[in-house]
Amino acid sequence: MGNSALKAHLETAQKTGVFQLTGKGLAEFPEDLQKLTSNLRTIDLSNNKIELLPPLIGKFSFLKSLVLNNNKLTALPEELCKLKKLETLHLNGNHLRQLPAAFGQLSALKSLSLSGNQLRTVPTQLCGLRHLDVVDLSKNQIQNVPDTVGELQAIELNLNQNQISQISVQISHCPRLKVLRLEENCLELSMLPQSILSDSQISLLAVEGNLFEIKKLRELEGYDKYMERFTATKKKFA
Repeated sequence: MGNSALKAHLETAQKTGVFQLTGKGLAEFPEDLQKLTSNLRTIDLSNNKIELLPPLIGKFSFLKSLVLNNNKLTALPEELCKLKKLETLHLNGNHLRQLPAAFGQLSALKSLSLSGNQLRTVPTQLCGLRHLDVVDLSKNQIQNVPDTVGELQAIELNLNQNQISQISVQISHCPRLKVLRLEENCLELSMLPQSILSDSQISLLAVEGNLFEIKKLRELEGYDKYMERFTATKKKFA
């Protein structure tokens, strides 16, 4: 892509606060964007070939949305964690194995999407994020859900298409969790904590495609309590 085309995009971004450049085969984060650190509210560089996010990302202090789906990122810089206004972070289809240690400092984060990466566990850093609504960790390599998950503030947690065979009973203590997606994992029915049914806020539990028949779920103690929540929620949205 020529300089003049980039220049035109930068001029538009300066006026609109949105820089969107997708599917252009970019191999790196456009350095010229640093001229707009105080203008930009949204950056979308999806469907490129970006391998590194430079430390200068930390300077975009007004950024609300950062979307880098389908790139080649293997790690994220600690500087990303300085973005105190960031509400949306979508990094689907990259090669991320972990999140920066300071990730819990992204205090405004509402929507986090990391589908199709190489995470092996549910990152503990997510538990400090008070405004998190939706967390998508589907299509990773997660094998178990640890005790720390009980502190997760999310309303929806998507763990579809992982390799999960163990889930901490602490998941029933998540204060706001309403939707839990666990489709296509490696769960035996005995490994699904019954407290999810009897003693949690969860009103939609999606567990198709595991190592048990769905009808067996209905025989578990607490299933009727879960169905009460499920039905009440359905009515609310009907």
